[in-house]
Amino acid sequence: MAGPKRALVTGGAGCVGSNLVVELLRRGWQVRALDDFSAGKHEHLKGIPSDRFELREGDIRNLQVCEQACRNMEYVFHQAAIRSVSRSMDDPQATNEVNVRGTLNMLQAAQKAGVRRFVYASSSSVYGDATQLPQEETQRPQPVSPYAVSKLAGENYCLSFAKTTKLETVSLRYFNVYGPNQDPESKYSLLIPAFLAQAGRGEPFEVHGDGLQARDFSFVGDVVAANLLAAQTPNVSGEIFNVAGGKSISVLDVAQAIVNIIGKDPGKRHTDRRPGDVRTTWASIERAKKLLGFQPSVDFEEGLRRSVDYFRSTGWLG
Repeated sequence: MAGPKRALVTGGAGCVGSNLVVELLRRGWQVRALDDFSAGKHEHLKGIPSDRFELREGDIRNLQVCEQACRNMEYVFHQAAIRSVSRSMDDPQATNEVNVRGTLNMLQAAQKAGVRRFVYASSSSVYGDATQLPQEETQRPQPVSPYAVSKLAGENYCLSFAKTTKLETVSLRYFNVYGPNQDPESKYSLLIPAFLAQAGRGEPFEVHGDGLQARDFSFVGDVVAANLLAAQTPNVSGEIFNVAGGKSISVLDVAQAIVNIIGKDPGKRHTDRRPGDVRTTWASIERAKKLLGFQPSVDFEEGLRRSVDYFRSTGWLG
């Protein structure tokens, strides 16, 4: 009788990683998480029983750490990254070291360990300011920020390994993930956790530029589901898929949706547009639907309500 499936989740204490760890364990998998805790938090994994779960602290820039983490694993879900456009503008070297060198280390380690499939967390940022909307996987990437360049480099490394080794790889281009376990404390926080934290402090929403820039959002539960499909669907090695809700929402509309849920309006404070930000993201998810059977199950309004509930439970939002 075969034992449980074995998976390594890098960045396992982050937002996507921790939610993925919990869902894998719920499904009976044996899970190992690797995180350096530069962004991930121990409390995201607090209370998880240890009979099928192992937590390791380590840095993916260290090849030996990656090799040790991959031993005896069948699947790798590579979530670890520096996930910020603005941070990559401030420190492109660090972004390159973690996102490019770290991903190459993980691919080499996974290949050496005989891992069956490697699922890579890429980003919608690789499309840049593409004028073709909705954005499709077949169009030419036009990365603007060092972050976007680093994510595209990771995709290309995955494709190279899929073509030249026995390691299967699948890349998922996440579109603006949001939901429980996001960090509102960093100055590089993403839009929704930043807005919720500002509302919790009684501060106006900080809107970069005119606020008409628009984003396609992915609820973290749907991102987890896409990862599971990417790991287990046959005959998709070397493929790239958009993971998104499939509609684009302006920053001003996000602010208004939060006001509608929390019942108070903290106002808005407009600041300069951030370097490296693109104007619009809007994904076609037809390819993921067709080849993976992916279907978003949480619409934006419901996902936002769940995010508000989470922030209230943590004390960030009254």
